[in-house]
Amino acid sequence: MVIDTGGVITLSKSQAGVMEELAVTTTVGMDGIPLATREAAIARMPSMIEKQAVAAVDEAAVILFVVDGQAGLVAADIEISDWLRRNYSDKCVILAVNKCESPRKGQMQALDFWSLGFSPLPISAITGTGTGDLLDLVCAELRKFEGLDGVEEEKNKVPAIAIVGRPNVGKSSILNALVGEDRTIVSPVSGTTRDAIDTEFSTADGEKYKLIDTAGIRRRAAVVSAGSTTESLSVKRAFRAIRRSDVVALVIEAMACVTEQDYKIAERIEKEGKACVIVVNKWDTIPNKNHESTTHYEQDVREKLRILDWAPIVYCSATNGTSVEKIISAAALVEKERSRRLGTSILNQVVREAIAFKPPPRTRGGKRGRVYYTTQAAVGPPTFVLFVNDAKLFSDTYRRYMEKKLRSDAGFPGTPIRLLWRSRRRPDKRGKSADSKLQSPGAPSRMVVAA
Repeated sequence: MVIDTGGVITLSKSQAGVMEELAVTTTVGMDGIPLATREAAIARMPSMIEKQAVAAVDEAAVILFVVDGQAGLVAADIEISDWLRRNYSDKCVILAVNKCESPRKGQMQALDFWSLGFSPLPISAITGTGTGDLLDLVCAELRKFEGLDGVEEEKNKVPAIAIVGRPNVGKSSILNALVGEDRTIVSPVSGTTRDAIDTEFSTADGEKYKLIDTAGIRRRAAVVSAGSTTESLSVKRAFRAIRRSDVVALVIEAMACVTEQDYKIAERIEKEGKACVIVVNKWDTIPNKNHESTTHYEQDVREKLRILDWAPIVYCSATNGTSVEKIISAAALVEKERSRRLGTSILNQVVREAIAFKPPPRTRGGKRGRVYYTTQAAVGPPTFVLFVNDAKLFSDTYRRYMEKKLRSDAGFPGTPIRLLWRSRRRPDKRGKSADSKLQSPGAPSRMVVAA
């Protein structure tokens, strides 16, 4: 496992310098937040980044200390090297001098860094120079780490839960509340989380999960108008996190309820075929709550997120930890439903009852669709194949009816399902399959099996 940390910024830099180094903004997405609060968050960010770097170094078996060969030795490099020698003398530290594109000049660039007390290795991340030697060094040290060789991959796959949503809805706060410690930086500054951050944790009953904290996803037009390459890459990584997850926790802000952007994200979740839990965060900010108001709120969410009408809703407050554990309970349930198989006999019984209750409508020509039998072809998401006389005879309205009937009678809450309608092969006048080829006289007979 490779952990990339944020750049360690020395405290000697001014706030303006820190802003320029971090490339963050106190205006975009900051409407309604006082300027003093924004500036205070920026002032705290270097220490928060360093805290996360310390946590990563504590867990590491090998530490890769990267310096800038073109800039030469700077005070920050000396400060970091002193800190590593003082606190982590028992760990392997590899000093990599980056930006040494020329192998001949790279040796000269690396000379200045001998004073740090580590053997410098000139490399270039752009051209790949020296990266092979660096990999050999890292692997050689990892082999010394007791118990690393022979570690068997767990038989049971750890379910991955991606936490997605608009900026500043509390995604990182939810992850920290679930894990029980500050594993990701939480700040009112928009764009604090830039990459998809994976964190594994175990519940009280021993169940393991992988949480993926993602960057906030703004409207595409807003990202383009801002002209930030960093934000554009962050959004792409957030979508990639959805693709590699098993369950997606779509976080919405209680006071804002469902926005147009929330619906766009919901469309992506349904398109990817992922199980989903709708998380209404900051529920404590809603005043005068009662059973009736909660019911009306849920109806509003269901109406605005019709595409996810099958997803359960969890109300929580990450800042005080209220009901955050319900997210994992709901995620565990929908993940099992996403992997559930339905018996063929039960499945066909459900389909027959649905057809008996509401037969397929006739076309203008008097033709009516017929379903011969149904089978489940796949899981994740559950996919069902209905073999029919002619798929064109089943309208979109009837297909939606069949999906709703399948959900109401067979379950599958929290996961999308796919229905594939397959037309029966029609024989030609000679009694052969329409797909089979005519054989020449005297040719050996063949049996063609079409799957």
